[in-house]
Amino acid sequence: MTNRSPRVENPKRSSDGHPRSGRAVTGKELNELDELNIKLDTLVSLLSEKGIVSKREYTNNMMMRLHEMSKARSFEDLDDEI
Repeated sequence: MTNRSPRVENPKRSSDGHPRSGRAVTGKELNELDELNIKLDTLVSLLSEKGIVSKREYTNNMMMRLHEMSKARSFEDLDDEI
């Protein structure tokens, strides 16, 4: 049995951990935020189609959470100024 170095990459995976497709990428590279947004939107859509999550309920909860986080950060900024 041989020990593999942790730096040795899996030849079936690219450096970012995604499976290698063997085909040329012709589109523009997406940044991490765009990729994350697409993944989350796809996940919510799949869960909604399966009847596990209501898209409307998810959207309402997400908007409330974003508002809460925005207010909390605003208060933190005010505390830093004081």
